[in-house]
Amino acid sequence: MDFRSVSLPSGTFIIGKAFDFEAGHRLPGLPPGHKCSRQHGHSYQVEVILTAPALQAPGFVTDFGDLAPFKKFLDAELDHHNLHEILPFEPTSERLAQFLAGWFIQNVEPEIPGRLVAVRVCETPRSWARFEVERR
Repeated sequence: MDFRSVSLPSGTFIIGKAFDFEAGHRLPGLPPGHKCSRQHGHSYQVEVILTAPALQAPGFVTDFGDLAPFKKFLDAELDHHNLHEILPFEPTSERLAQFLAGWFIQNVEPEIPGRLVAVRVCETPRSWARFEVERR
């Protein structure tokens, strides 16, 4: 087969990379009988989703290796911590996704060609929250 004959469609390139960390939390704003008002922990998975208006050589939205500062932040600041003790908000998955998007935009995005589209935070393999970045 001659692969040069394959037409490349127009569209948008989107990439994602998942990161993991372990942390505990409780949500004191919930009623005392709610299970999440008590201390518990999660094996969090965080996915960052990026896009770019054009690919950078050799054909990347962003080199996955350039996302290493985000992993370093998760490991140094959140891994094996009680999130309700260190974060300035109740650490729901929704608020954590928004916070991580803000940190990524401030600290990683200026150094890479891609732009953050969304952050997804999974507390379990079946429970997640996603924060989508609005661009002006």
